[in-house]
Formats: sequence, C-alpha cells, structure tokens
Amino acid sequence: MADKILKIRYVGSAIGRSEHQKRIVRGLGLRKLNQVVERPDTPEIRGMVAKVPHLLQIVEGDAS
Repeated sequence: MADKILKIRYVGSAIGRSEHQKRIVRGLGLRKLNQVVERPDTPEIRGMVAKVPHLLQIVEGDAS
C-alpha cells in the first residue's frame, strides 16, 4: 500500500479553524490554497485527511 501515491489538494482556508486543524494541514506540507502535494498512501496520511475533509480533497488515487 505504501508504494501508492495520494495527491491531496488544499481547497478550504484554515483561517478561523482550530489550531489542531491548522497543524494537520501544515503537517501534510500544505501552505497555499489549491496547492497539490503528493504523499504516500498510508493509513496515517488517510487519517489526517479524514480529520479535515472540509479543507482537503483527494485529487487522484485508489478509492480502495
């Protein structure tokens, strides 16, 4: 599973969000809106994305 790549897009601003949510976004390496980063498809990364689904979007990747 770790050889697969997730492309994650930052679609919603973290302004006015909790510090915890801001740290999750920064932990994924996202800084600017509409920025796309590639991260390994691991349960840890999927969990981070699941915590802030209103701020992030998975652009490509397996739906499994």
